[in-house]
Amino acid sequence: MTYCVGLLVDTGLVMLSDSRTNAGVDQINTFRKMATFQHAHDRVLVLMSAGNLGITQAVVNLLEANDEPEGKTRLLHAGNMFNAARVVGDALREIHERDAEDLRAHGYDFNGTFILGGQIKGEEPRLFHIYPAGNFIESSIDTPYFQIGESKYGKPIIDRVISRSSSLGQAVKCALVSMDATMRSNLTVGPPLDLAIIKRDEFKLSTHISIDMDNEYFRMIRERWGFALQEVFSELPNPNW
Repeated sequence: MTYCVGLLVDTGLVMLSDSRTNAGVDQINTFRKMATFQHAHDRVLVLMSAGNLGITQAVVNLLEANDEPEGKTRLLHAGNMFNAARVVGDALREIHERDAEDLRAHGYDFNGTFILGGQIKGEEPRLFHIYPAGNFIESSIDTPYFQIGESKYGKPIIDRVISRSSSLGQAVKCALVSMDATMRSNLTVGPPLDLAIIKRDEFKLSTHISIDMDNEYFRMIRERWGFALQEVFSELPNPNW
């Protein structure tokens, strides 16, 4: 299991993923779930994945292959973010055509989902959720975020505090609280975390860092958020029935 969340606000994008994979209680490993694609002054894209690791890694390898003219990857040729999402969906279908029947014969479902966020010159930052069938949806004003993987624990805080008018700083803080809530309730989600921040119209990664449990800011967020929840809970009046 994994947890990835992408938040789209007016001033840019925040993308956060964990790196834990779980194939049983004695098979806990670390694999990165985030891939980045950049071309100076033109585009920046971040792709996060959840599901069968063999499937998602195969898709990312296809997208990273420099087999296009001028040595560019497939995503660096997309004319806009909608077409970039189509490129990811097409790669997913290509892997499905190659592997789905064999996976089914061995008792495995074809399971791989992606969040794609970024900005290509000439349009605003955009965010997409790409399904195992290769189809996708785009975020909206009413729903400025997507989650994949173990999403239920980290959803309430996002629904309560994030809107398109939120700042990038608020989005980062919310993403980390959302991840902390998920990690506390599901042991198959864990560090190190990959955090990518894209500022509107910069066409590059403003921040791309790895966060472990010793990270000072993340440790502070975890401690203060837990303490604040306990304080608020204790201040609520008990029922009189």
